Amino acid sequence: GPGEVRSGSDLAEAAGVSAGVVRGLADAGLLVPALLPKGAAFPRPDPDHPGPALAPDQAAAAEALRGKVAARAFGVTLLTGVTGSGKTEVYLDAVAECLRQGRQALVLLPEIALSAQWLERFRRRFGVDPALWHSELSSRTRRDTWRAVAEGEAPVVVGARSALFLPFPDLGLIVVDEEHETAFKQEDGVIYHARDMAVVRARMAQAACVLVSATPSLETLTNAETGRYDHLHLAERHGSAGLPRVEAIDLRRHPPERGRFLSPPLIEAVKDTLARGEQAMLFLNRRGYAPLTLCRACGHRLRCPNCTAWLVEHRAQRRLQCHHCGHAEPIPAQCPECSAQGSLTPVGPGVERVLEEVQALFPDARRIVMASDTIPGPAAATAAAEAIAARQVDLIIGTQIVAKGWHFPHLTLVGVVDADLGLAGGDLRAAERTLQLLHQVSGRAGRAEAPGVVLLQTFSPDHPVMRALVSGDVAQFMAEEAAGRRPGHWPPFGRLAALIVSSEDEREADRAARDLGLAAPRVAGVEVLGPAPAPL
Repeated sequence: GPGEVRSGSDLAEAAGVSAGVVRGLADAGLLVPALLPKGAAFPRPDPDHPGPALAPDQAAAAEALRGKVAARAFGVTLLTGVTGSGKTEVYLDAVAECLRQGRQALVLLPEIALSAQWLERFRRRFGVDPALWHSELSSRTRRDTWRAVAEGEAPVVVGARSALFLPFPDLGLIVVDEEHETAFKQEDGVIYHARDMAVVRARMAQAACVLVSATPSLETLTNAETGRYDHLHLAERHGSAGLPRVEAIDLRRHPPERGRFLSPPLIEAVKDTLARGEQAMLFLNRRGYAPLTLCRACGHRLRCPNCTAWLVEHRAQRRLQCHHCGHAEPIPAQCPECSAQGSLTPVGPGVERVLEEVQALFPDARRIVMASDTIPGPAAATAAAEAIAARQVDLIIGTQIVAKGWHFPHLTLVGVVDADLGLAGGDLRAAERTLQLLHQVSGRAGRAEAPGVVLLQTFSPDHPVMRALVSGDVAQFMAEEAAGRRPGHWPPFGRLAALIVSSEDEREADRAARDLGLAAPRVAGVEVLGPAPAPL
């Protein structure tokens, strides 16, 4: 019709011609160029939509956060509380206040794929969906969202770390949920930590910043203790029995059968849980069948040719894969080192291997595997969560994916197959991260009427991480961790800057690194460590 504006591809389709014909007509001056009308903006969330009723401690915390947002000034608040204490409802109340102020709000989540249940809570509170920003968006949606944000038409954005760089004209609140998550750190290209940049962005915008976690990072805790950040704590778990009971199974006293990974006490516990008609979960911090493959004859370990990480066997696809750089190769018939036939053996448990064991032990249990290779994105994650909530599944086998914010009402037993994984290694934060991950996993057990039990299979039940999990005293663990880092000025009591030297030629990298080390300025308060070979 006259005065109607349509895109070239639309016109071509309506006229039954190719896009080239439309371009030709435009070049000949027969079509009038015009701006496309703006797409429909995002619906405005209603701050006064009747949301869930808050318990007294939640209401008090929500009121404090609303005050921070209403003050229209920069400030950082740490919001802590055990899993299930209702932290999300509390910060959504701050989002509502931000909307009343006519400003925009940004919520950062570590893994947008896991936000199906989160979005449901947002909808319950505001009656509409927020604008989303993550890697699975089409370029069209991305363009529309970017434009809506820039024009102030997207009142609330929920996204992964890159959402920090959207062009908000008037940001009033930034929430970083699960602030301790490593997914907020970007390691390639521009290296930054989204949690720290959220604080910077909030300062630039004169906005309130809220960091949320059941197990905050030592950096954030220290900032709260020294008074740089305010701290609000929710003590109770709402609408549920208390926290799960956590017990360690000492693998030195209760070893699994040879070549197996589940110990007799864990097998018994799973049997009892399934017999009661409840759900059990086996948690493993690893994908694939086995974390490394070696030759029984000569001990050779199969490495990735590109990056020296161990190759992980994926038995279902009959191949070896590097989870570091993505290299994959078929499983060789003989050892590349000593040529022994059929001598390659998988070492350590992976999801597929535990699945094999489970099929033998509990043949009648309905199983689901939740790992990043079986659950690639939001749609698959939602489908899996719905199947579990509808009790179409008895036994869940999962990796980190299952640790985040899911709510499974009938899940009463969580067995951690290898609780020690992640404790070793030269990583400064290894113990802290292991505690955070395992604490998050145990938060999944027992919500509604049935109290949950978490069983940790470990070779070191006396490790501070295991003791903290069993006693539930995370604060004590963090205090010890801080005491261990203070004398050496390790973060958060000092700063670390890494200089990474890479070269095609190993000797050249060594030489450059040594020269850098020797040329480093000797300044009071600066210590030069290394050079040392990269761990990968």
